[in-house]
Amino acid sequence: MAHAFHHNASELNTENTPEKATYRSWIVVLIASLFFFYEFIQMNVFNSISSSLMHAFHINAAKLGDLSSFYFIANVVFLFIAGILLDRYSTRSVILTALAICILGTALFSFSHSFALACFFRFLTGIGSAFCFLSVIRLASRWFPANKMALITGLIITMAMFGGWVSQTPMTLLAQAVDWRTALKIDAAAGIIFFLFIFAVVKDHPAEHVETHKAEQILIQQIGFFVSLRMAFFRLQNWFGGFYVCMMNLPVGLLGGLWGVLYLTHTHSVSTIEASEISSMLFIGTLVGAPIVGWISDKIQMRRPPMLVGAIISLGLILTIIYAPHLSYSALFILFFLTGVCTSTQIIGYPLVAENSKRVVTAMSVSVVNISVQGGCALFQPFFGYLLDKHMFMRTHQISTHFSTGDFKWAMLIFPVGFILAILIVFALPETRCKQIYSAQHPKR
Repeated sequence: MAHAFHHNASELNTENTPEKATYRSWIVVLIASLFFFYEFIQMNVFNSISSSLMHAFHINAAKLGDLSSFYFIANVVFLFIAGILLDRYSTRSVILTALAICILGTALFSFSHSFALACFFRFLTGIGSAFCFLSVIRLASRWFPANKMALITGLIITMAMFGGWVSQTPMTLLAQAVDWRTALKIDAAAGIIFFLFIFAVVKDHPAEHVETHKAEQILIQQIGFFVSLRMAFFRLQNWFGGFYVCMMNLPVGLLGGLWGVLYLTHTHSVSTIEASEISSMLFIGTLVGAPIVGWISDKIQMRRPPMLVGAIISLGLILTIIYAPHLSYSALFILFFLTGVCTSTQIIGYPLVAENSKRVVTAMSVSVVNISVQGGCALFQPFFGYLLDKHMFMRTHQISTHFSTGDFKWAMLIFPVGFILAILIVFALPETRCKQIYSAQHPKR
């Protein structure tokens, strides 16, 4: 068994991924990215309808954070399963099944009147989301050469950030034109259209790589479940990569996903539409920044320097947002955009972890990063609400929805602390120089 493992591992290491990206490669991966685009709408849509949800379900800030966090709790629980399934079964089938579950959860949430049922349907939506990024990265690693992975990861993130932008001002306008329940029904209908596109176009791998795919499946069966699990989940550097991405993702996950509109309307006297336009700049900034930082990282053949620079500049930007007095609409617009650009260095964490892991457990290794990110959102979204309510209670001795600037400044301290941790984490990460690392990857038997 050990001899067979080493023989097949050697065969896979010398078996090339595609030497260059083809027209078909771009079509398959970009169409598959519609899944990630759609999921990012679901992930962040609560920011646009937060006030409506608080009134509809008669809940305070902490409860709204709890409701939103069920999406991320489902992510964390099912990301573990997602990595296992994607390393062993058809990526296309997994995508279609997960997207169907997400569409169902979104549709049912639009009909819910019970807070408990709303939490369950939010959880259901999150189950589908657990598979979106991993599955597209899995496809990209089969359709693109290794030296293009940071660039293609940046473009995949760009698709997601475009979905995040759609969840802000466009969704706010839609919810105002109809109501939040009808808006979510339209959202679910759009998901069905994306399902049909993916069903028609996406394939697991290029036809000429069928034998490579079969060899990988044989190898992962020979390795065994628990050994492959140890190779991915018991590798400390994978978790460091995940924690970096988690900390850098906090502004998008918290301000873009839930609290941005409430923060801006309460602290800077802007309208709901203006607040959604400002918070959407986090997504636009990441949309612009992700492919650029991915290209820079691939070009200089290094991962750590861009990650460090992004964290340092992000720290300066978020301190300006929190503490600079009397920021205008234009200043906030630019600051949120630049924060999105600089925090987009988080995308480099994904290829770094993939390169620092054995190719046969790519999905499981990258799932460690996603578990860290979604776990962070599941923890910090309600924690942000808890800090708001706690500071308000200390100030007024009651809980309401009338937050002060001081309440938000207290909760916003999450961000500079996160960026400082990200800076420290960079020094604990390996420098892969954009190459797959195989040393010390064979399991001990």
